[in-house]
Amino acid sequence: MIKNEIKRETYLEKLEEFKDTDFVKVFLGIRRSGKTSLLHSWIDELKNMGIPSENIIFISLESSQYNSVESSEELNKIVFDKAKNIEGKLYLFFDEIQQVNQWEKSINGYRVDFDCDIYISGSNSNLLSGELATHLGGRYILINVYPFSFKEVLKYKHEIEGLELSEESINSLFEDYYVNYGGMPSILPLKKDDSIKSALIDIYNSILLKDVLSRYKINNIDLLKRYSQYMMNSIGQTYSSTKIKNYLKSNNVYTTQNTLLKYNEYLQQSYFISKCSRYDFKGKKILKIYEKYYLTDHGFHHALIENNSAWITMTIENIVYIELLRRGYAVNVGKLDYGDKTKESQEIDFVCEKSGKYVYIQVSYLLSSEQTIEREFAPFFRIPDKYETYVISADRFDLSQKGVKHLNIIDFLVGDEI
Repeated sequence: MIKNEIKRETYLEKLEEFKDTDFVKVFLGIRRSGKTSLLHSWIDELKNMGIPSENIIFISLESSQYNSVESSEELNKIVFDKAKNIEGKLYLFFDEIQQVNQWEKSINGYRVDFDCDIYISGSNSNLLSGELATHLGGRYILINVYPFSFKEVLKYKHEIEGLELSEESINSLFEDYYVNYGGMPSILPLKKDDSIKSALIDIYNSILLKDVLSRYKINNIDLLKRYSQYMMNSIGQTYSSTKIKNYLKSNNVYTTQNTLLKYNEYLQQSYFISKCSRYDFKGKKILKIYEKYYLTDHGFHHALIENNSAWITMTIENIVYIELLRRGYAVNVGKLDYGDKTKESQEIDFVCEKSGKYVYIQVSYLLSSEQTIEREFAPFFRIPDKYETYVISADRFDLSQKGVKHLNIIDFLVGDEI
């Protein structure tokens, strides 16, 4: 276990379930979300289970020891050299494997050449496209690694920093820390606002440089940064490349919709942003238009755009969305159409599905008036099915009504009701 790191039990439990199976365990997530620490944590678990250290081979393709490895042939040479004379099952770990060309052929080959258990990580969603899927024939388990949840932040503050967790300290941590800074693991030891912002900006620049600019032919770096900042400033808003193009044009920045759509795809592939598609209740289908986007970690908005406290409603919505993904839900925006052109359609913030079960969620900062309560609760009464419905807000008193449950945002984040 790396010093000053917590055990991320949810991930470790899944790894234990698939240990010593033929499945390649694939860790994907935004850069510096804790994938490397998680690999090391699992290595510690393996050693505690009695696996000899010499049977565990860990190769980080971003380490100075291996960052010159560019081809599968070079990687094979290293692995075979390390594996010789080792008896028993091998446990192979490859961190940021996307740095190696045609790495998927090597991974598939090791499954044939050795009695082994394989774990790989990467910071780009394309890792599982095309070649890998073909070579592995579905024999992999995807493990999405997210920044720390609020529950994990509390665990860190308690176990590593010795903070006593009382109702007061939990509320304070949420309001003064998590809302603003998010859960990127590397910022947790930092204390000062400027230091945390600098660390988040460094991560942001690293994502652009290593996961976007180094992978794709982008000539206009300034435009990419402008676009990413626009997306950070448009969390939870209906996406329109035309609107963005016109906004940039008003600032004397000229580009094409095709370029903007490509940049959007690149930021998604790097896990910087996440697309929330729209679900049509009437047609019971996912729409290809009117989607929304959220940040994988809302702390970037605080560091690069504006204090999150000034954008609290948007921030709370972003926090809930990522937490739902973290819990394994497929999440979409719900569209409720009246079938009457004189009336505007209504939205359900999040339509969540897992294992065939649906949960419907509205998110609000405060239910401060009868009008707000009506706005948040009323759409649920028009949904024809009887799945569970929730309104999540920062209010500390229970406003549940007519079968719709009301949850405080902190209770949602530290509990397991949804």
